[in-house]
Amino acid sequence: MKIIHAVDENYERHFKAGLPNVARAELKTRTPGADHRVAQNQPSSNLKFSDLKSSGHWPTLLTAFLYFDFSFMVWTVLGPLGAQIGEALHLAPEQKGFMVAVPILSGAVLRIVLGLLVDRIGAKNTGIIAQLVVIAGLACAYSFGLPTYQATLLMGMVLGFGGASFAVALPQAGRWYPPNMQGVVMGLAGAGNIGVVLDSLFAPRLAVAYGWKTVFGLALIPAVLVLVIYVLFSKEAKVEVKKKRLVDYMNLLKDKDAHWFCFYYTVSFGGFVGLASSYVLYFKSEYGLSPVQAGDFAALCTFVGAVLRPVGGAIADRIGGIRSLYTFYALAGLALVASPLLHVLNYNVATFLLASGALGMANGAVFQLLPQRFGKDIGVMTGLVGAGGGVGGFYLASSLGLAKGYTGSYAAGFFIFAALCLLAICGLGLVKTRWRTTWGAVGNARI
Repeated sequence: MKIIHAVDENYERHFKAGLPNVARAELKTRTPGADHRVAQNQPSSNLKFSDLKSSGHWPTLLTAFLYFDFSFMVWTVLGPLGAQIGEALHLAPEQKGFMVAVPILSGAVLRIVLGLLVDRIGAKNTGIIAQLVVIAGLACAYSFGLPTYQATLLMGMVLGFGGASFAVALPQAGRWYPPNMQGVVMGLAGAGNIGVVLDSLFAPRLAVAYGWKTVFGLALIPAVLVLVIYVLFSKEAKVEVKKKRLVDYMNLLKDKDAHWFCFYYTVSFGGFVGLASSYVLYFKSEYGLSPVQAGDFAALCTFVGAVLRPVGGAIADRIGGIRSLYTFYALAGLALVASPLLHVLNYNVATFLLASGALGMANGAVFQLLPQRFGKDIGVMTGLVGAGGGVGGFYLASSLGLAKGYTGSYAAGFFIFAALCLLAICGLGLVKTRWRTTWGAVGNARI
């Protein structure tokens, strides 16, 4: 992050009491020295990657990235394999949609569970347990296959441990580094979401060459390799951590702003990951493409959304998070409405590129605002909004399958999610004045 948000106790007291004018008056009485101290905490523009080695523990950063990358790859593997598994089990469209959606929902719930576990037994131990669960699931799927629809749902629940790696890898890497390096560290560790793209590229090809059941066996090779590297080279940072409790999440949910942020991420990340899990099924169903061809288009659309996330954060830094989200949600909504209106492959690819790209940038913009509002509770709020994003992904992927199964078209699923984008825009209109005149008034970043 380019800006560190600081709020003193008096401001918080008056802000919570509903006295923003008093809070701002007290802010103006702060001494120049205090402002200078805040500025000193801002990251230096001369930060070099070599500083990652001297300031923290780069092997942990590297292993956290590998763990996150592989985990995201297996988290969504049922999406790229969905067409082949669906044909083998003779699944209806709504069953296929639910099959690829279950891992997303499971990952959403498990993010909170693993987040609580990290504070109690350590990030490394939690990461090892999560990886062993995923490895066991892959081994069972390879050995016994997925003979029934129910077996695919159970496998999806196990793969949710991969999606929950977000709550393990990021804090494990971040705790090794000072505040002025958190943006770089979180960006590098979080770049593991590129694993979703690797899924779409390789899983369908391997399934065609060796059979979809064998893909789970082949995935065991990098799974075991990543686990060994993780066990040998990652370390637990020796820092004092305030243990999060379930009640901490419940207390934050009493704050209406927490609900808004969860909803905004439900739409942005939920839309991104829901589309990523559904693209192969969509392209194969609508255009009769081979799984490999459908996977290539899916990888292209997902890649755009993944790489544009930091771009969205940078735009939010420049013009403000609220203004950015207005644009990103509008673009995504329009693209989703336009996508089913014309049944032409290149046209559909273009609309999906726009939708995934806009939603990916919206993810970055949400996290430009979140630390400014919930700086002291960013760990708990990250878990909450991450869970919200998973719920959104589950909804979109499952609703697309239901729409196809009951109406013969995916259009209704796209239209309803576009309506959620519109609802998010309306929500921004409701909160923007209050946000800009309360907590936004004391920040140095644009709101």
